[in-house]
Amino acid sequence: MFGIHITLDCYECNKEKLKDLKFILNFLDELPDLIGMKKIAPPYAISYSGNPNSFDRGGISAFVIIAESHISCHTFPFNNYISFDIFSCKDFDIDKAINFVIKKFEVKKYERKIFTRGKDFPKELPKTVKIIKKQRKMIKL
Repeated sequence: MFGIHITLDCYECNKEKLKDLKFILNFLDELPDLIGMKKIAPPYAISYSGNPNSFDRGGISAFVIIAESHISCHTFPFNNYISFDIFSCKDFDIDKAINFVIKKFEVKKYERKIFTRGKDFPKELPKTVKIIKKQRKMIKL
């Protein structure tokens, strides 16, 4: 298995925090350390205004690249909603991550999904070497 990918759909959040670019960046700066991940770049976020006459009335999209993969979020302040993705090839405390999100954004209701990614991905060195040797034999002319 390559890693775990969790998605979190959070409803009835603190609207002011969903609009606060600095809050989002600080949150994404804290979360990797909390769950034992290593940031390889600072968090990045962009605020967009959206269209006041449509469902998408703006928000913030943000992510942080970690050595183990990524963490991302998208806020929709008008709807008091935020979506999160945490994808990591390293095991981590899923409940700790979710509870941190719930506490920080004052989430009243949420849905979580947990996916196992790369079920056949070889993590053991001998298995990896065997696969690479087989692929190299196939490539030779």
